[in-house]
Amino acid sequence: MLSTETEIAAPFDVAWVRSQFPALSESVNGQPAAFLDGPGGTQVPHKVIHAISDYLQHSNANTCGAYATSRRTDAVIAGARAAMADFLGCDADEIVFGPNMTTLTFALSRSIGRELGPGDEIVVTHLDHDANVSTWRSLEERGVTVRFADIQENDCTLDMQHLARQITAKTKLVAVGYASNAVGTINDVKEVVRLAHQVGALAFVDAVHYGPHGLIDVRAIDCDFLACSTYKFFGPHMGVLYGKREHLKRLQPYKVRALVNEVPNRWEMGTLNHECIAGITACVEYLADLGRHVNSKSTNRRSALISAFQTIQAYERTLAERMLRGLLDIPGLKVYGITDLQKLANRTPTFAVRVDGHTPLELATKLGDRGFFTWDGNYYALNLTERLDVEKSGGFLRIGLVHYNTAEEVDGVVAALQAITQR
Repeated sequence: MLSTETEIAAPFDVAWVRSQFPALSESVNGQPAAFLDGPGGTQVPHKVIHAISDYLQHSNANTCGAYATSRRTDAVIAGARAAMADFLGCDADEIVFGPNMTTLTFALSRSIGRELGPGDEIVVTHLDHDANVSTWRSLEERGVTVRFADIQENDCTLDMQHLARQITAKTKLVAVGYASNAVGTINDVKEVVRLAHQVGALAFVDAVHYGPHGLIDVRAIDCDFLACSTYKFFGPHMGVLYGKREHLKRLQPYKVRALVNEVPNRWEMGTLNHECIAGITACVEYLADLGRHVNSKSTNRRSALISAFQTIQAYERTLAERMLRGLLDIPGLKVYGITDLQKLANRTPTFAVRVDGHTPLELATKLGDRGFFTWDGNYYALNLTERLDVEKSGGFLRIGLVHYNTAEEVDGVVAALQAITQR
């Protein structure tokens, strides 16, 4: 139960939100652009653009130097760690920066792999982005066995009973997505972590897709590691890894000799992207500003983020219901994933669809010409498109909403799909 301090005090103000994002003024063929490609990467607010530019103008230097701009760079990095600690609900020294989630996860899997060999097992799922599958399957070369947890095909939810059967006394790590970047399913990650810990296994959570849609609390989940990408929640192209301090200290990363052994720095390979790290703080501050906009009683950044995600989830749920109702009325269209309007809390507003007689690429191209930006293909959720037997026929058309989208954009893309498919 949230305290009264974090209760929402004002309705969602989509006009205020959209005013923060300069890219939303783009147009295509005389039509306003509708960015429905959020799962592939969101647009960024003015605050992020300014932070990156300001860093390059006034603080551009390498770290640990005995001069002003280097000291500013050190402060920028420290500030971003604190911001992401507030975003994830952890401590600043448990935050690792890297170029993207995939790179960070590969580095972590290599480190964990030092301790694994024949007879050890890792559990992954058919619902995940391949960055949370191939990274762990790479350890098969060390003799590790990788087992797959299946899905409930009718609604693309994780089969929790099958997952539980895959976890045994031999399991050393369970890797799961917080939410599916293809079909939007939100997994019960707390229960997955509990099942992993029950047999003494580590738990890794890919929160890339969930990041813009809901509050993350790594302490409540009790995961050992969690990775996300800031360009999926209104920031620059950077990856962030949370690791429990005890694991970051114990595990041995592959690193150059000159790199310090203190956490979290020992996990960061080479010179970091300092200007984008400045943008990370700004994207967290944007979300906190949204929380303060709807709830002036927010007393610190974490409570402001709680308020922000409360209002984001409520607003996105209205968009999701509107989208589902519209899509399900289109003849020959199939929505993959949860379609029960009573279970919208169990999915993000990300919709994977196919339409009889039309390829996903054809649909995405025609929608793009009309100013609706969507994706086609597998979005690296290759194990899911193969499991559902749609990979060879082009995967899905994916329509992904975030909180800067509008009801008018939802109605527009549905109407465009109807016009395209009924000709």
